[in-house]
Amino acid sequence: MVSSLPTLIAIAVLLPLLGALVFRRVASDYDRYGSLGRMTNLMQAFVFVLHFAVSFVFLESTLSALDTSNPLFGFAMILLVGGIVLLVTARVQFGIRKTFGRGTPGLTCSGMYRKSRNPQVIFYGLMVIGYSLLWPSWTGGLWVVMWAILASMMVRTEEQHLKKAYGSEYVDYCTRTPRYMDLPGMK
Repeated sequence: MVSSLPTLIAIAVLLPLLGALVFRRVASDYDRYGSLGRMTNLMQAFVFVLHFAVSFVFLESTLSALDTSNPLFGFAMILLVGGIVLLVTARVQFGIRKTFGRGTPGLTCSGMYRKSRNPQVIFYGLMVIGYSLLWPSWTGGLWVVMWAILASMMVRTEEQHLKKAYGSEYVDYCTRTPRYMDLPGMK
C-alpha cells in the first residue's frame, strides 16, 4: 500500500477523470454506431481493470496483513465470493457480447433483470466492498467510492443510449424495475 497521501489523492481524482473521458467516448460510439467499437470497449474495460489494480495502492492486500479473527472477515468473504458467483451468473444470463455493448438488439428484462436494471454493477460492487473489507481502512472506503463514481458514470451513459434505442419500451422497463435495487427511493 502506498502511504503517500498526495499519491492517493492524485489517483482518486485522476481515475474518475479518466472514467469521464472514456464514458464520453462510449456515449459518442452509442450515438454514432448504436454499439461500442472495439477500441472503446477496450477502453471501458481498461477503466475497471485499472480500478481493480489500484486496490493494491489503496488496500494492504497481502495475505500476511489479512486478519481472519476480525468479525468483518466472514461477512467480507460472503460479499466477495457471492459477488463473484452472482456476477458470473449475470454475465452468462445477459450474454458476453451484450455485456460488452456489442450484442444483438432487444432489452433483457427477465431473470435478474426483472429485479434490477444493473445486476452486474450490483454484483461487482458486492465484490469490491467484500474485497475492501478484508483489509478495512479509510483508503479502502475511498477505493469503494471510486468504484461507485465509475459505475454511476457507466450506468447513466448506458441509460441514455437505451432510452434512445428503445424509447417507450425502455421507459416502461425503468418504471417497473429499479436502477440498482428495490429499496425506497432507488428507482
